[in-house]
Order: sequence, then C-alpha cells, then structure tokens
Amino acid sequence: MANSAYQAVNFHFSVDFSIGSKDIDVRFQSVSGLDSSVETETVKEGGENRFEHVIPVRRKYGPLLLKRGILKPADSALTRWLQDAFEHEIIKPIPSVTIKLLNEDHSSSLLYWTVTNVWPRSWKLGELNAEQGNILIETLELNYNILVTDSAAQSRKVESATVAGQK
Repeated sequence: MANSAYQAVNFHFSVDFSIGSKDIDVRFQSVSGLDSSVETETVKEGGENRFEHVIPVRRKYGPLLLKRGILKPADSALTRWLQDAFEHEIIKPIPSVTIKLLNEDHSSSLLYWTVTNVWPRSWKLGELNAEQGNILIETLELNYNILVTDSAAQSRKVESATVAGQK
C-alpha cells in the first residue's frame, strides 16, 4: 500500500473569486500574503514585578498579493472590478476569494485558503521596456478581513455529514 502523504509542490494552484467568473482571468503566476498574526497587549500586574502578562488582542491578516499577465478589460471581470475601484472610485468588496492547492493532475484540491471581505488596495503594472520581450505583469494587492485554512478532505467530511443530517 502506497503512502498517500507527500509534500505538495507550490506551483499547482487555482484562485477563485466569488464574482461569478470562471474564465481565464483568474489564473495567476503567484500568490502571497496568506498570513495571519495575533496582536498582543502587555499588562503589568500591580505587586508582581518579576514579569509582565502578554495577552492576545486581535488577529491581523494580509495583504494578499496576486501576480498575472495583464488582460484587457473586455476579457476580464476582475480587471473591470479593479477599474471600478481605481478609476471610478467605486469599491465593491468581494465576499470571498479561495486559493486552492491542487494535486499534480489538477483534478482535486489538497488544501485551500479562503479570505473574506476582499477589496483592492493597490494595482500595479510592471515595467514597459522596448529592450525586453517579457510579458506585462500586473500585481494586485488586496485587503481581507479573515483567513480560513482547510483541507479538502475535511470539507468533504463536513459536506457529507451535513447531507446525511438533512435526510
């Protein structure tokens, strides 16, 4: 029996925006910023001078950085969303963005991260350079409120338990 536990490589992934678009405009070269930290507060207790109490206060996330080759607004719902934010000053948060780590066949997800209440902070274009034949890369910097990590196996267990409970 082969061991199904292995180290997953980081270049098999997909990014799904909850804007109803499943086309080419959600393919990215890189994703970073899937991080969270806990802010702390230091409390000095009266009469206890040997140490200070460090108490967790709130979580802090991101920002999420996504890089891809630039697409025309007519070809990309995501580019139109960015145009609304940066050209027309209409910022509409997206309910969620899901980043999935895929198996080597791209047939199923091994792990996924969902970020919620996503809105654009920055939209940068790479250098235009006549001496190089590089693809023009755009970098999206997105703010988000919550990062949830889950494995696809855990998700399937929850879904099957929910369906069984509804019968």
